Amino acid sequence: MITLAIIGLTAAISIMAFNNKDLMMRYMFIPYSVHEYNEYQRAVTHVFIHANWAHLLMNMFVLYNFGTILEREFFVMGQPYPELHYLLLYFGAGLFATIIPYARNKNNSSYMSLGASGSVSGILFAFICLMPNTKLMLLFIPVAFPAYVFGVLYLIYEYYMDKRGGTGVAHDAHIGGAIFGIVFMFVFHFDRVVGALASIF
Repeated sequence: MITLAIIGLTAAISIMAFNNKDLMMRYMFIPYSVHEYNEYQRAVTHVFIHANWAHLLMNMFVLYNFGTILEREFFVMGQPYPELHYLLLYFGAGLFATIIPYARNKNNSSYMSLGASGSVSGILFAFICLMPNTKLMLLFIPVAFPAYVFGVLYLIYEYYMDKRGGTGVAHDAHIGGAIFGIVFMFVFHFDRVVGALASIF
């Protein structure tokens, strides 16, 4: 239910922002505005808006597929306050994902980003930590392979594209969200994660 609530709220705000540029500008992550005008709320609000329908649908599709499973696992594992635990992971990843872009662009008034990709990366990699051997299949590529292999390839791809630049995508935010998801799971579910990763070998 938490995942569905996040999807519903994000979709509603994103759709409103499609037709309201003032709303989109207020919610965007703009490091310069955070640095110069102390608009710290932007580090969180950007996860609720997306550039277009394709951007929104892709993020929410991934969130639904992995978030619903992860949310259920938190309840099954008997985590105290599993709802808050899940929300901490989701929004913590989104917040952490802004660190590298902020450091790089706090004096760049033209840089801005938006979308829940950092949060979704956190959810995805938390899932991988718990279920590394789950077979995943990429869209348009009819080959299934273990989740941990996907995770490694994902990080290599994001690092390469970040170094290459010029894509208009915040690859560094994707990496930041993924790192948060991994660290979060090791901190709160160390034994379960170690056991899951040991099964790889």
